[in-house]
Amino acid sequence: MTSTSTSPSSPLRWARHLWLDAGNVRSTLTPAGLERLEARVRESETRHRGELRLCVEGGLPAGALWAGVDAHSRAVDLFGRLRVWDTEQNNGVLIYLLLADHRIEILADRGLASQTPPDTWRQLTDALAGSLREGRFEEGLAHAIDQVGALMRERYPLRPGDQDRNELPDAVVVL
Repeated sequence: MTSTSTSPSSPLRWARHLWLDAGNVRSTLTPAGLERLEARVRESETRHRGELRLCVEGGLPAGALWAGVDAHSRAVDLFGRLRVWDTEQNNGVLIYLLLADHRIEILADRGLASQTPPDTWRQLTDALAGSLREGRFEEGLAHAIDQVGALMRERYPLRPGDQDRNELPDAVVVL
């Protein structure tokens, strides 16, 4: 997904955000698709010590629109609210989609971010954007989960005797 050219305060942007909601997310990613993505997150986390959260939001709440919040600011807010920053090894990742603005944000906590070149995140975002433009939402998100999982396996592998501690819920957050 790419940035739209609409200004943050435009009536068109307001209309898109007020029109799109969690129901639209569930139409785009069916309940069965959401379950498959949750299972993919859960399975990925059995192979590394990192934590992954996936959040898809139809449109921003009116208060956020009024305040001029953009996708990045909203992702940062959700990173905190969903406690992605609160993992033992600071290795959580949030994949956030804002459907109304056609924006993707991938935020990594400092433990993983400090070990990962910024271009890695850009490539991952670009690949996901390409899938979303083609209408392949579930497939694109599944691939993003796999790519983040591969990064975490490299940097935070489960070693013999390690117990997988699931520190955060695996369910897709739908707003």
